[in-house]
Amino acid sequence: MKKSFLILGLLLTTITVINAQEMSDNAIGLRFNNKDGLGASILYQKKMTDLNRLEINLGLRNEFSSFKGTGLYQWVWNLENQFNWYAGFGGGFDSGFSALYGAGIVGIEYNFNAPILISLDYRPEVGITGNYDGIGNSFAFAIRYQF
Repeated sequence: MKKSFLILGLLLTTITVINAQEMSDNAIGLRFNNKDGLGASILYQKKMTDLNRLEINLGLRNEFSSFKGTGLYQWVWNLENQFNWYAGFGGGFDSGFSALYGAGIVGIEYNFNAPILISLDYRPEVGITGNYDGIGNSFAFAIRYQF
């Protein structure tokens, strides 16, 4: 019985170490997407734990006539070397809180040896109120500076 617990403990420790990664405490950058308006947003990421982070986006829409804010909670897993993949959920609003929506995200990122991180992601959005009806999709490329 003691051997079983020892083997289980070693297995869990090995899995944790394999999945462990170095995530920067903060990152700031730009997310370029195919949505309405300018198609770019400023993003900020804050490390919550070794495997989780919070991402905040603020972007312009409809040719600078309104803005859009999104907040996402993400889980990050190491794929290989400097490649990570991430998934999460959250929500957002349009300027003046005239529309609310729920959002998910899944993506892959590459962490350079320098403090630069690039990523590709897919973000589905589901309108809850206002002029967000149905499901919207966003594919994006992002570049971030880590500090």
